[in-house]
Amino acid sequence: MRLKYLWLFILLTTFISAQAEEIKTSKDGAYVDLPLKQALRLTNQQNIEIDVAEFDRKIAKLGVKVANGYNFGKLDATIMGLRSNDAGNVFGFKLQSREATFGDFGFDQFLGGVGQALQMSGGDFTAFTKMMQNPQMSGQLLSTVPDQLNYPDPRNHFDVKLMYMIPLYTGSKLSNYKKIAQDMVRMARLDKQKVEAQKSFEVRKTYYDISLLDKFVRDLSTIKRNILRLRDATIEFKKEGYAKKTDLLEVEAKLSNVERMIFQAKANRELSYDFLSFLLDHEVKSIKHVSLDTFDCKIPLENVLRRNRDIKKAELGLEIQGKMIDVTKSAFKPEVGAFVEYGSSDNTFLGDFTDHDRYTFGVKAQWNLFNGGVDKNKLEQEKLKRMKVKRQVELAKKGIALKYKKIITEIANADVQVASLKKEVELAQEIYNNYQERYKEGLASINDVVIKQSEQIEKLLNLLKTQNMRNQKILEVYRLAY
Repeated sequence: MRLKYLWLFILLTTFISAQAEEIKTSKDGAYVDLPLKQALRLTNQQNIEIDVAEFDRKIAKLGVKVANGYNFGKLDATIMGLRSNDAGNVFGFKLQSREATFGDFGFDQFLGGVGQALQMSGGDFTAFTKMMQNPQMSGQLLSTVPDQLNYPDPRNHFDVKLMYMIPLYTGSKLSNYKKIAQDMVRMARLDKQKVEAQKSFEVRKTYYDISLLDKFVRDLSTIKRNILRLRDATIEFKKEGYAKKTDLLEVEAKLSNVERMIFQAKANRELSYDFLSFLLDHEVKSIKHVSLDTFDCKIPLENVLRRNRDIKKAELGLEIQGKMIDVTKSAFKPEVGAFVEYGSSDNTFLGDFTDHDRYTFGVKAQWNLFNGGVDKNKLEQEKLKRMKVKRQVELAKKGIALKYKKIITEIANADVQVASLKKEVELAQEIYNNYQERYKEGLASINDVVIKQSEQIEKLLNLLKTQNMRNQKILEVYRLAY
């Protein structure tokens, strides 16, 4: 019973989680009210650049199988069809298909000369022997040109052959190549993770950009409403003679300026949504805003140095370079391989295959004893490369540490600036409200009110830029560490 309830609980939890993670879409399929957490997950699943990096990882993974495959040797099948009247070829074809006869040597013509000598001797074997010992007679027989051998008829030749070759010892070259291929898989995985970190950085930054822009639009909309009220008051004052036309024009110019800034902010927000849709490879119409004040970074330097992918890639490159030294050392060792060949030849395709079949097998050992010091110098090159990569690893660690400290310092400065600017924005708002009331009472000019309004907007812009810079620096720390 307990197990039954446990399964029900798991199913219920899974269902609730699935419902909670359900993505909202509009009628046209676009994402709406998309949370940052879901956007990051969708980016890893749908981003085109991450897909490309995944292809590179799969390609590198197949490279391991390629390197491993060389250990099993190779089996080649060769099928060849020929036709020739070349004397050497025709005789070779017959010999290879085990069909050569003495007639192919022109023995019919040779035996014809022997028969004539036998007739001249009257059948007397003693006389025949003496006649054959005569240099003139024997020379005449040996100088006979065999037409069948020199001018053979054209012949077809079909050859079917299987050859299997396998390396027995390569001085650990193949095993080291396999290890390097495995390291390249790890390298491709790190490259993909780096792309994922970059896309995560861009998605997070876009979310904070949109949230900042929406907050900026809201603040500007509040300022616009204040200016509209000021314009209405100025129109009334003008009717009563307390305000001039230039006063109204100043207010309307400020209103136009604020409307222009709102339009630009909305246009930038649309561009941010377009970029977010590009990152997710799917249209996004709206997001759930992220908190701008609680976003912080508390990742210690030790974690950054331990997790940073550039450092991991440099360290992996050092390992690969060490294996390359082992590969180069294999040039000083012998190589041993074995092969076996089986085939058959005939003047018809696959004719009398088993009667004309043949086989060959053997072992070959090769050891280079001297090549002008090429292998020795290559080994020195690889050792120097390893020393270079080792220094590059040290440089990467120190460079990342320096960059981390610089960013942390910039974040601390931005925190102080944001706190100060928030107070300045609040003060500018109060000063503007005060001057607006004084204007209504005739104690301040419209020019003074517009100036205070401009100062308020300037402070608001400075706050926006500083918050944006702060968030970007925090995201850069996350990009260093993840």
